[in-house]
Amino acid sequence: MAKIVASCLTDDPWDEVARAARAAANAEDAEAALCEVVHAALRITGDATAHQHPGALKPGERHFHVSGVFMVSPDETAHILLAEWGFPPEQHRLYYPLDTGHPGWVWKNEQALILENTDEHADFKQILKTARMGSAIYAPMIWQNRFIGHLICAAQARNTYAPSDLVRLRVLSALAAAVYMAKSGPDQLLQIWREATNAGINEGDRP
Repeated sequence: MAKIVASCLTDDPWDEVARAARAAANAEDAEAALCEVVHAALRITGDATAHQHPGALKPGERHFHVSGVFMVSPDETAHILLAEWGFPPEQHRLYYPLDTGHPGWVWKNEQALILENTDEHADFKQILKTARMGSAIYAPMIWQNRFIGHLICAAQARNTYAPSDLVRLRVLSALAAAVYMAKSGPDQLLQIWREATNAGINEGDRP
């Protein structure tokens, strides 16, 4: 896997989408397949110069991205983080109630969502433990008319993401749903969920 540079392929995304699809199809398991999609999402979404614009970063903030897949838990009570990139190690297998914040809105409405500048959304809930993100996109994963999770990308710089990025993320979320199911994702998720809940890794581990 090549080093991931976020927003590096925004002008020519489709070769990367094809690469991710091939790699996901050949991945060892469902989470490995999702990782390929997450890495593609990082590469083909976002304005690489957003952090350079006036007001994009506040004093003390830095330019960085995160991405991952939040799957609906087997008991349908929570979102649980899989295939993450950029999250702190202590948030591996993070989970939180389904109706939390904007991820909860995506789950409830089964629609994609863009927050170009989270400062404009007073109800934005911080999920990343280390920082509040300034811009975020969410795309639901739907399988046979059932919401199974969502793919997210977020950046600290405000106005990193535009509507065109959300279109690309929706393409990748459909791919994510297909490869997850093809790789027996629900079976793997059940094991992950059991391990995470036994370890007590939950929404209480974030501020």
